Amino acid sequence: MLKDLILKNRSYRRFYQSEKISPNQLREWIDLARNSASARNAQSMKYILSTKEPLNAKIFEQLAWAGYLTTWKGPEEGERPSAYIILLHDTLLSGNYFCDDGIAMQSILLGATEAGFGGCIIHSVNRNKLREILELTEQYEILYVLALGKPKETVVLEELKGDDIKYWRDENQVHHVPKRALDEIILEVK
Repeated sequence: MLKDLILKNRSYRRFYQSEKISPNQLREWIDLARNSASARNAQSMKYILSTKEPLNAKIFEQLAWAGYLTTWKGPEEGERPSAYIILLHDTLLSGNYFCDDGIAMQSILLGATEAGFGGCIIHSVNRNKLREILELTEQYEILYVLALGKPKETVVLEELKGDDIKYWRDENQVHHVPKRALDEIILEVK
């Protein structure tokens, strides 16, 4: 069921680093994004794949992991992603990517989830340093980094109590994510 897949598709931040993802598997997930909707059909999203440890380590150093977990510096060695996809906007193809980034990332992550993997969309990236590492020209705008691997943590959705939307971890390192009630997000019009 689609709903089950969506509920299982969480932002995972700790992985079994030894569980590798092949470049071909990443290509299959990007093919899902390629075949998804694109505003004006401009198809200006481009992707860089990383499955090799030397490049993975360089990418990892350019990422910030969980804004609400202020004392956590990110996954330890052995719990880091085994693959990354860097999502780029090709500015020569289109001046605006509209919502293509979100559509593409959701398609990729649903494919990863269906295959037993998971990931995290990371927007907090040292783009200048990553651009330098990847030797990218100005034609390509770095939008996000998708961190991917076999999840090593449990993520639990729970109903939002009060106004505190911050995710948190309990003493067993279970990651809790409060969600607003359905009736709260659907507005009635008269």
